[in-house]
Amino acid sequence: MMQSGVHSRPPYPLWFIHGCMLISAILVSTSFTVGKAITPFMDPVALTLVRFLLATLLFGPYVGRTFGLAYPGSAALLRYSLISAALVGFFLLMFLSLRVTTPLHTGVIFTTVPGISGLYSWFLLRERLGSYRLLALVFAMAGAIWVIFEGDMQQLLRMQLNHGDLLFFAGCLLMALYMPLVKFLHRGEPMAVMTFWILVTGCLWLLLFACTKLTVTPWTSIPTKVWVGIAYLAVFTTIITFFISQWATLHLGPTRVMAYSYLYPPLIILIEWFLHHELPPLKTIIGILIILPSMIIVQQGRDTRNR
Repeated sequence: MMQSGVHSRPPYPLWFIHGCMLISAILVSTSFTVGKAITPFMDPVALTLVRFLLATLLFGPYVGRTFGLAYPGSAALLRYSLISAALVGFFLLMFLSLRVTTPLHTGVIFTTVPGISGLYSWFLLRERLGSYRLLALVFAMAGAIWVIFEGDMQQLLRMQLNHGDLLFFAGCLLMALYMPLVKFLHRGEPMAVMTFWILVTGCLWLLLFACTKLTVTPWTSIPTKVWVGIAYLAVFTTIITFFISQWATLHLGPTRVMAYSYLYPPLIILIEWFLHHELPPLKTIIGILIILPSMIIVQQGRDTRNR
């Protein structure tokens, strides 16, 4: 008997699910540029806490009216806390890394997440990687290495990595765990409810880290553009993208959902170009073109689990 989720026929047409994921990918791509612009003005822990708090306050009324905000129980709260811990760790490391690296570098490094997520899915969900996912991982890793080391074999041999790149890769190890955990720990509750409690528990995690930061943060001197940036991140790249990605994971599986991160580097280039920044060097563009086939390979490959 086929299992539910990715193996049963989804209640929505596939084109609609993939269309929603494309919108999500565009929104997430903007977060790297926005994050780079606002991180110099606020401590990363305080910034992430404000982002999560705002997203929780904005999303709470909808969940309350539609499903109610009753305490989910200690077991459910533990499930949500495990998922939010991975998210909180990722965002903290992301904002820290953006102080010393570029949006494009972070976007490229993020392309390693689907492969790592596939390994987690194999362990947690017994989802076989399959040859197509391994091939996609090879393309993604080759392209990421090309971009990070600027196509220079001497840099690669010397392994001269930017400190920010290393921080962000550590965050990617946590982010790769997010989607498999959503599928592994989902117990049939509405996805909006799950998203809300992940945000709530994320706030609790951040309060533990931020208790000493909040009193020393110069709240009154923070520029208006930072608050606008945080509001944008809270609504568009937190509430909306969390909901879409978690919902799509139930129908496409974590690996196919995470494969949309292969689109981040070219989308970031387009965003930077739209904002009148210079295009990256030709060597960088070559590396990004190496990554793109990974997206097609993962989406077209067959799911080999429980066939």
